[in-house]
Amino acid sequence: MKTFIGPRLRRLRVDHGQTQAQMGKALGISTSYVNLLEKNERSVSVPVLLKLFETYGVDWRDLADDEDTAHLADLRAALADPLFEGDRPDLAQMRAALSHAPDLATCFLRLHRSYLATTDQLMSVVEVGDGARGFLHSSPEETVHTFFRKNRNHFPALEQAAEAFWDGLAPATDDVYAALKQRLLARLGLRVQLVTVADMPQTLRQYDEARRLILLSEALDHPNRVFQLVHVAGLIELRAIFDELLTQAQLSDAQDRARCRVELANYFAAAVLMPYGPYLAEALASRYDFDHLATRFGVSFEQAAHRATTLQRRGAQGVPFFFLRIDKAGNVTKRFNSTDFHLAEHGGACPRLEVHMSFRTPGRIVPQLVEMPDQSRFMVFSRTVDRPSFARHTQDVRLAVAIGCSVDHAQAIGYADTLAAANAPVTEIGINCRICPRAACDQRAHHAIVMTEPLDERRRGATRYSA
Repeated sequence: MKTFIGPRLRRLRVDHGQTQAQMGKALGISTSYVNLLEKNERSVSVPVLLKLFETYGVDWRDLADDEDTAHLADLRAALADPLFEGDRPDLAQMRAALSHAPDLATCFLRLHRSYLATTDQLMSVVEVGDGARGFLHSSPEETVHTFFRKNRNHFPALEQAAEAFWDGLAPATDDVYAALKQRLLARLGLRVQLVTVADMPQTLRQYDEARRLILLSEALDHPNRVFQLVHVAGLIELRAIFDELLTQAQLSDAQDRARCRVELANYFAAAVLMPYGPYLAEALASRYDFDHLATRFGVSFEQAAHRATTLQRRGAQGVPFFFLRIDKAGNVTKRFNSTDFHLAEHGGACPRLEVHMSFRTPGRIVPQLVEMPDQSRFMVFSRTVDRPSFARHTQDVRLAVAIGCSVDHAQAIGYADTLAAANAPVTEIGINCRICPRAACDQRAHHAIVMTEPLDERRRGATRYSA
């Protein structure tokens, strides 16, 4: 397989303040060959890759991979915007842009995200009045999604820390809670206390640093009590690693850093409770039966499903999944993605997704085969998840999650068996109504910006938006 590293080689040379002649001399190749490599007119050979490592200390995988897959998915999603209808480049042109001008593509994606954020903020101002944050500043949730997406939803440093958490002596699943309390006391001098809802209303966990005490609400079930204890341990023990990751991501806003720090601690807790190797092996053996995985590792269904999105270790990758969580109003409350499925960022998710219908069948998996406007197809599996109940009036606080992957992975997913038939129904969906080009959709809730045709006042279509 030919490997082209032109833009990355040029960036490496510029970072070292070298001319093409100086780099050629350092690598033992001609100036003209360096020039051809930088223009992607020649593929790089293995000896040159090894020499790059020897001379500049650069891992060849960092040069040869460089997140091209994730960038291509983001570029395709951005160019699916109706704004580009009629002028949309094809896949070959997108690949060429990433290969020959990756920095330009990155700037384009940043500009498009700012455009979406501005549009959404303007809509919010119109709907709810003044008080919105700066128009060009993405929400902390969007920052988290972008940060994790840029890292392929996988953090090797956190995986390594998780593997070292028990010093090679991981307790049995039914002993984890007691072992965690002993570890927190021995290593950090922290005690754990279970607190009644009346004494700690509307709070599930509180770390009292002054008293060296972790307070857990009795409203938490056992898996979530365990999860919260590992989460706190991560916040304390991995502070330096979190700081380094956030600095590398160039996050300076206090709210953005705080939200990302919390999600990194969640990632770490999941990695401790569901170790990468054993979890991947069990996932493959069970064909991603998330109920089974939750039982096997003593976690919740949501935690088991979320963990599956992080299995992106080089050489030991799981099925790439996206994860979406919504409330009853359709608001997206959590999203993580290791696929090229474009998750809703602004407003609710597509009403045609069965995740909305799963509230009618609590606790049951609802499978669905969907097709995006670009004709890419995905399998989506939805289910409700329960939230902690504080009192009688908070009993019905369910959310719903959707886990999905490309149809290319159907054989690896047990839930997909009912969708494997050639005549399985396909549901046409979009990202959300504001930018969906499906003009005749009978579930449309907004007049999409792509719909420029004036309404025919003499005709009433399936919705008031169709002419």
